[in-house]
Amino acid sequence: MSSPVARPTSSSSESGSQQVPVDQRKRRRMESNRESAKRSRMRKQQRLDELVHEMARLKEENARVAAQIETCAQQFAGLDTENAVLTAQVVELTARLRSLNSVLRFVEEFSGMALDIPEIPDPLLRPWQLPCPSQPIMASADMLQC
Repeated sequence: MSSPVARPTSSSSESGSQQVPVDQRKRRRMESNRESAKRSRMRKQQRLDELVHEMARLKEENARVAAQIETCAQQFAGLDTENAVLTAQVVELTARLRSLNSVLRFVEEFSGMALDIPEIPDPLLRPWQLPCPSQPIMASADMLQC
């Protein structure tokens, strides 16, 4: 018993001639796809390399900025401490001056001598009016850089 076999309606010479260009087109397309994929992989690798270099550069810059911040923080802490000491000294000296002025007023009352006792400004409320001799404040931009 033989089963019927489906055969192409075109002749074998016709299918063979059409097969060759299709195979060549397939091969060219596959080769083109391979080249395109290779270029794509190269671009991806190049981009990855660029990103790795940028990451390393940014890490270095971050470390440098962190060191500058630490230096500034240490300088700030030192200046803050110095400011606290100076503020305490101002308070103490103001209290001493008030005490001396009260003694002078006492002497003035009992001696009858007129003494010129200036009023003491409150240095914490009006620091711009401190009774200090005018001295230039020396500063430079280097002092502010960390």
